[in-house]
Amino acid sequence: MDNQRNLIIAVVLSAVLLFGFDFVMRTYYPDPEEDVPANMASREDAPVVRAEGSIETDAPVVRDLDTELASTGRVVIDAPEIAGSINPVGARVDDILLKTHRQTVEEDSGPIRLFAPAGTDAQQFVQFGWVGEGVSVPDAQTPWQVVQGGTLSQDSPVVLQWDNGQGQTFRLTFRVDAHYMFDVTQSVTNTADGSIALRPYAFVNRTSATASKSTWNVHSGPIAEGDGEVNFDWDYDEVAEEGPVELAGRTQWLGFTDIYWMSALVADDASAAEGTFRQTNGDIYRADLIYDAVTVPAGETVSRTTRLFAGAKESSVLDMYQDQGVERFGLAIDWGWFRFIAWPMWQVLIFLFGLVGNFGLAIICLTLIIRLILFPVAQKQFHSMAQMRAVQPKMKALQERYKDDKQQLQQEMAKLYKEEKVNPLAGCLPIFIQIPIFFALYKTLLLAIEMRHEPFFGWIRDLSAPDPATVLNLFGLLPFDPPGFLAIGVLAVLLGITMWLQFKLNPAAMDPMQQQIFMLMPWILMFVMAPFAAGLLLYWISNNVLTLAQQRYLYARNPELKAQMAKEREEKAREAERKKAAE
Repeated sequence: MDNQRNLIIAVVLSAVLLFGFDFVMRTYYPDPEEDVPANMASREDAPVVRAEGSIETDAPVVRDLDTELASTGRVVIDAPEIAGSINPVGARVDDILLKTHRQTVEEDSGPIRLFAPAGTDAQQFVQFGWVGEGVSVPDAQTPWQVVQGGTLSQDSPVVLQWDNGQGQTFRLTFRVDAHYMFDVTQSVTNTADGSIALRPYAFVNRTSATASKSTWNVHSGPIAEGDGEVNFDWDYDEVAEEGPVELAGRTQWLGFTDIYWMSALVADDASAAEGTFRQTNGDIYRADLIYDAVTVPAGETVSRTTRLFAGAKESSVLDMYQDQGVERFGLAIDWGWFRFIAWPMWQVLIFLFGLVGNFGLAIICLTLIIRLILFPVAQKQFHSMAQMRAVQPKMKALQERYKDDKQQLQQEMAKLYKEEKVNPLAGCLPIFIQIPIFFALYKTLLLAIEMRHEPFFGWIRDLSAPDPATVLNLFGLLPFDPPGFLAIGVLAVLLGITMWLQFKLNPAAMDPMQQQIFMLMPWILMFVMAPFAAGLLLYWISNNVLTLAQQRYLYARNPELKAQMAKEREEKAREAERKKAAE
């Protein structure tokens, strides 16, 4: 009866864990919405100066993307990794495609659109300008003229110019590098008789409707660097509730980040800049970079250069810009608490990928390296396991003697451990070491854009996505994706089998309740892990297989322990048969 009761309790606890995990994930961390409502759009118009020097905008409208991009006079952008255009009306960078990243795993799915014009469903753009009093400045409706260059490319800058008819000429000089960084120089030439005072500014404007979901372990939303640290403190809802958010101290760079993409303004190194996040209209948000006022004397020109990053958060590219002086730019990838493990692990993965040419094989190689590093710990665990087996007869005797006195049993067990110099927790050490490694790999698969759309073999076409071949869709034969934990794929099944085999090789727990839980745990984890990235399951399966091989090796070197385990299993089998016959 006790065993049946224990089994029922184990099943109930397993069900609570399984369904509770799925409920929490669906409730608090839902999947991003694929469709963007057509009415969730807005535009930003001519800036005006408020008392505190910030920039105001007007009401939203709805525009068609194709119509906006078909407007005449656009300055074409054709760089190695970026394509798009600049709108001469307002001099807005509002059309950016990422050539080297496609929308889905399908080869013909087209490039990622990062920027789109104001008022369109996926609006995101950057505008550069000036604010000031007593002088006419360009705004969002100003028609700029191209006075130098035709197509903006890595080798060919473009200069836009506007004359206010009052003695001031404004220029915007655009340059772009081989990756995702623009240099934009704002110049003002004053040919009037007196001096003028202006405040240069730049802002990133975007809709949150197309943003990645911000979760407990991945930040999506406003991001900034200032006072020696990267600020992940604010999300869109918090800015809407508490904004405008004025960043303290000097802001070096700020903008908006998704899981894989980022648009950020990098301030001129020689100038102090203020950073602000604000909600403007509905789901439209803006990151403002506003410089201190500059005086332009008569007959002189004053310039300010701001850089714009608009692209993919590739680790090597961000680190390159950091080496070029953009402080802590590599930390735009939110590695979190386990950065000290995740970042080196990612570097090893990149190196292994260069050797084997497949990220799945690189993950397997990384698993092998980790197992080799942890081999001394595994030997210690095995030694502890052998010690526990050696004292099991004495433990059984104590359990029989003090079965009605739990407190006395605990005291006697502690005394036995001390006399025999056995540490029952020593066998848990490898598990505790594996937890940060496992979570760091999870973060790497989740954040590293280099893993996005990377295939393994066969049906695994994206290691950063869940296994698409599941039991309910007949392993890919039926064209639909089962929801959540019901998506039990081939990798999840292999995970359950390898973990079950691993538990079978481990010493059996003394408590029947623990035995039943351990036998159910592989299949529970099979359900829990099914929705995770295929690369993560591949790591865990590889780790289980290597653990099985390691256990076989250590048993071969300790035949007495193997014989003792076989003897215990035979005794348990005979005892089970006796109980069955007695019933």
